[in-house]
Amino acid sequence: MPRVLVVGLDCAPPSLVFERWREHVPNVAALMERGTWGPLRSCIPPITVPAWTCMVSGRDPGELGLYGFRNRVAGSYEMRLPTSRDVRVKRVWDWLGEHGRRVAPLFVPLTWPPTPVRGQMASCFLTPGPDTDWTFPRGLRPRLTQAHGEYLVDVPGFRTDEPERVLESLYAMGRQHFAMARDVWNDARPDLLMMVEMGPDRFHHAFWHHVDPAHPRYEPGNRWEEEGRRYYAFLDARVGELVEDAGDDTAVLIVSDHGARAMVGGVAINEWLRRTGWLAHDSGRVDWSRTRAWGEGGYYARVWLNVAGREPEGVVPPERFEEERARLAAALGAMEGPDGAPLANRVVRPEDVYRETRGVPPDLMVFFGDLAWRSVGTLGGALFTEGDDAGPDGCNHDWDGIFVMAGPGAPARGRTDGLAIYDVARTISSLAGVPAPPDLLGTDLLA
Repeated sequence: MPRVLVVGLDCAPPSLVFERWREHVPNVAALMERGTWGPLRSCIPPITVPAWTCMVSGRDPGELGLYGFRNRVAGSYEMRLPTSRDVRVKRVWDWLGEHGRRVAPLFVPLTWPPTPVRGQMASCFLTPGPDTDWTFPRGLRPRLTQAHGEYLVDVPGFRTDEPERVLESLYAMGRQHFAMARDVWNDARPDLLMMVEMGPDRFHHAFWHHVDPAHPRYEPGNRWEEEGRRYYAFLDARVGELVEDAGDDTAVLIVSDHGARAMVGGVAINEWLRRTGWLAHDSGRVDWSRTRAWGEGGYYARVWLNVAGREPEGVVPPERFEEERARLAAALGAMEGPDGAPLANRVVRPEDVYRETRGVPPDLMVFFGDLAWRSVGTLGGALFTEGDDAGPDGCNHDWDGIFVMAGPGAPARGRTDGLAIYDVARTISSLAGVPAPPDLLGTDLLA
């Protein structure tokens, strides 16, 4: 069976890779020309956490109990970052390892802290720092550090007004991560190597309004206008080096977990709930005794009803939950934007889109303007904002990422529509000649 190489480019959108900058990514374009490619529909929600875990497990966010970058702590109003300990299902490298294949997942969310695998692992962007034990086995860390320098976990402070610093970090991180991947590939000779580079996501948040003419804050001729083309050409060159190392006996996949789009602005979800009578506050603090619903900021809004017996200070009677939720969903769906026109929000009940709802799912998931706007969690002040509450930002996530597959065992179908993030795990298994668990979502694209 062929070896398998998977290169993940977090947040890489079809509009750039397949269209606008295709001539600047000749190595990816060459794979497209001899393989199968197309937009890859992300999960709901299209967020790094949980999307990569959906991709490599074939499970939806509800089954995983992962609903966003942070997840709610049961029995409280608090949120926390997830870790690999929250992933309670096997991922593709686990079942390949069980069938005797050697694997090397590198920098794939969620892999902090690293878990035992039949091979090597380097943990993801959630790693607290380079001084932690970020590899399995532990002995891999000093070897990689000696060869490639201190682990560059992520781009610090990428939501910033310091674009020069962000660019410097992006290139340094990309060079190191691809060099580490080549090192592991050539030294350990795994049957599956999967790496994820977070750089594109960080670039988009920092530079999208400089490179996208459709962005409301775009200024023609700005000094950063060509940086996107240059950065994608840089990434493509690193992909080309890794693919060349992989050789003709390796099947190659280039994937992203979601896309990117211009962010028009932010919607202060809790301020909207306050103005519409769902949330009460006193001296800047939420008055839970008079609050029926609250929300969280992020790429989309997670909204919960304050249910008696479920929340610490719940007030909504459980028997009225469905009635109240329906009223709130209708109001959110009818929300008007700053110009008085409907925002065209997408309002989703988790149980309608997931096979299970583990952990603490939101009662409603709200995609403002179907992702044209970000959810801002602040209370008080303006209802609509130019950016978000995490710092300067030019983009929001979008529903479609990218999928490119070529090499031995991979069909050459050209552009293929209807691909989904859940197809990837089954397809990797098929390429490796290992049966996938029968209850996964998705389709084997080799079938």
